[in-house]
Amino acid sequence: MPGNLTFDALKEAVDRGEIDTVLVASVDMQGRLMGKRFHAAFFVNGGWKETHCCNYLLAVDMEMNTVPGYKSAGWEKGYGDYVMKPDLATLRPLPWLPGTALCLADLLDHHTQEEVAVSPRAILKRQVARARAMGFDPMMATELEFYIFENAYEQLRDDGFGNLRPISAYNEDYHIFQTTKEESLMRDVRNHLYKAGIPIENTKGEADSGQHEVNYRYSDALDTADNHVIVKQGVKEIAHLKGKSVTFMAKYDHRKAGSSSHVHQSLWTLDGKPAFYDHDDPHGMSATMKHFLAGQLAHAQEITAFLAPYVNSYKRFCIGLFAPTKAVWSADNRTAGFRICGEHTKAVRVECRIPGSDVNPYLCCAALLAAGLAGIEQKLELEPEMKGDMYNTAGIREIPRTLRDAADRLLASDMLRKAFGDEVVDHYHHAAQWEISETDRVVTDFELQRLLERA
Repeated sequence: MPGNLTFDALKEAVDRGEIDTVLVASVDMQGRLMGKRFHAAFFVNGGWKETHCCNYLLAVDMEMNTVPGYKSAGWEKGYGDYVMKPDLATLRPLPWLPGTALCLADLLDHHTQEEVAVSPRAILKRQVARARAMGFDPMMATELEFYIFENAYEQLRDDGFGNLRPISAYNEDYHIFQTTKEESLMRDVRNHLYKAGIPIENTKGEADSGQHEVNYRYSDALDTADNHVIVKQGVKEIAHLKGKSVTFMAKYDHRKAGSSSHVHQSLWTLDGKPAFYDHDDPHGMSATMKHFLAGQLAHAQEITAFLAPYVNSYKRFCIGLFAPTKAVWSADNRTAGFRICGEHTKAVRVECRIPGSDVNPYLCCAALLAAGLAGIEQKLELEPEMKGDMYNTAGIREIPRTLRDAADRLLASDMLRKAFGDEVVDHYHHAAQWEISETDRVVTDFELQRLLERA
C-alpha cells in the first residue's frame, strides 16, 4: 500500500510536536535513498512543493565518486541541479527514528520539469504506464534476503571488514529456535516497518548462518519498488540502532549461500481480474501469461545487467545453493531461473529467481516488465517447460556468468532501447563498465594469499 500518512495528518502531528523531521529522498542508480532532512515546520509550510539536489546523484558510483563519461551530468556541464518533487502519496512515519517521517521524491529536469529519463523511479513508471495502456496493471513482490552480524558497522570498518561474526552459528532456514534468539531485532523490523505503512507479512531464517528474509505483501509494481527500498533502509537502520550490522551483498562469502531478491510478477486487468489465469490450461496459465514469460525468457540475457548490477552479483550464481544458473522456466522448481508458482489458482505467477538482494528494484522490475510486455506485443510462443535438475542440464540457456557479458548484451538490446530509450541503455551500460573497470584494477586479498609467496 502507499504511504500511510496524509499531508493533513502530518500537519496535525507537526502542530502537536510529534513529528519534527521529514526526510525527502529520491532513489539513486544503486537503489539507495538520497536526500535531505527538513525541519517538519518548513516542510508543511511550503517545502513539500519542491527542493533541489545536484544532478551528480545519477552519475556517481557506490563510493560517490564522480564518474566521467556520463552524458546526463559531468564537469563540462557544471553539475547542475535536479528538482526533487516530493510524492505526497508516499508519506509515512519512520517509527524507529524519533519524530521522523519520510517522503519519496521524483527527480525532474530543472528546465523542462519533466522526469529525468535515467531516474530509476521514472524508468519503472514509464513501463507501468505502458502496461496500463495495454490494459494491464502489473503486480509484483520482491523477497529480500540479508545477513545479520554481531559486529556494528563502525567495528567492521575499524577492523578492515574482517572478523565478521554472523548472528547465528548454523543454517537457520525456517528454524524457529534459532530465530527466537534473534527476535529482539527481527520483531522490531516487522513492527516498525508495519507502522511505517509497509504491509509486512513475515520474516524467517534463511539458508545459512545469520541469514534472514523479510516478506511484504504483493502490490502494484511502483509501490513494491518503493516498499523494497524503504525495507532495505529500515533493516539497516534498525540493526545499526541495536549495535549490529546487516549486508545485502549478493555474495559476501564464497563459502556461504548468496542473498536473493526473487521477484514475483503477474498482470491483472484494469477491472481487477487475473490476466494470467486460465482454468483450462494444464498449469492454469493464460495465453497472456505464456507470451509474457516467453518475452522474459527471450530477453533474459539482455536484462541481466539490471537484475545483477555488480561484479559480485555473479558470484551468487553457483550450483547447489538455490541460486539459478539457467534462464529457463519450470513449474515449482527452484533450480530454474523462472519458476511458476500458484499453479491452477488465480494467484498463478512468474517468480524470477535471478535478482540478488543488491538489486535496484525499480530497474529490475522495469526490465522484467519491459521484456514481458514485449513478449505479449509480439505474441511470442512459450518454449517447452524444463523439468528436473537445471544445474546439471547441459545445452540450455545460461544466465550470463559475468557483468562484462551481461553489459555487452545490454548494450546490444534492441528491445531495451525501444522500451527504455537509447539514453537510458547507454547510461546504465556506462555504469556497468565503470563497475567492471574499478573491480579489474583492485588487488584483492585472495590474490595476495594465493600469489604473494608462490607466484
